[in-house]
Amino acid sequence: MTACPTADEIASLAGIDTPTICNLLEMVMPVRRGFGFTVQHLHCLYPHMKPIVGFARTATMRAKDPAGWTPDEARSRRNRYLDYVASGDVPKICVVQDVDERSGYGALFGEVNSTVHKALGCLGLVTDGSVRDIDQLAPDFQVLAGLVAPSHAFVHVAQWACEVNIEGMVVQDGDLIHADRHGAVVVPLTAVRGVLDSLDLMVRREAVILDAARRPGATVEDIKDAWKQSDQINE
Repeated sequence: MTACPTADEIASLAGIDTPTICNLLEMVMPVRRGFGFTVQHLHCLYPHMKPIVGFARTATMRAKDPAGWTPDEARSRRNRYLDYVASGDVPKICVVQDVDERSGYGALFGEVNSTVHKALGCLGLVTDGSVRDIDQLAPDFQVLAGLVAPSHAFVHVAQWACEVNIEGMVVQDGDLIHADRHGAVVVPLTAVRGVLDSLDLMVRREAVILDAARRPGATVEDIKDAWKQSDQINE
């Protein structure tokens, strides 16, 4: 069984932006270059917040039509869902797929659910659905959402602890998620240490190219040469 990242490792990941995490994953696990991240724009409500890193609490939702449950059934399902969110390792990130034919018809998250999920250890939300109550969302609760909408309509959680797909990013319950204003990516637990250890190498490789390109009077040949030098930095 893969060891859970330490608090220090999670904090270190949160100090790196999501595009850089994607680059580092390419170095550590080349196969991840083509998948594992969102591929469509999501609205980031707090673009200046630092990245969030946490373990996925996954769910699907619907809002277009009533669920058809009795009040007791609805209450029981809500309680079981909340028990699920409260379980597991911290920190957590809610990852919710809207499975209605028209996603975003009603918002699951607003003032109440952001506050509740924050209390249960969640740092934020990644969803292809909608969000509302922008001015009343829980403080420091990051949101990446497909839409902003005014109503919750007939919103209900359909399933939880399930596989979800958020704009191309397939997420399993408990996956480690890294997200910021650029989008989100799944970080395999086996790659965490390698990602952090590879940061210095990546920075040094890019610095050669950036320094050459920023030098006054830089020519195309200077940049070609710098790129060649960068490719030769392997340790």
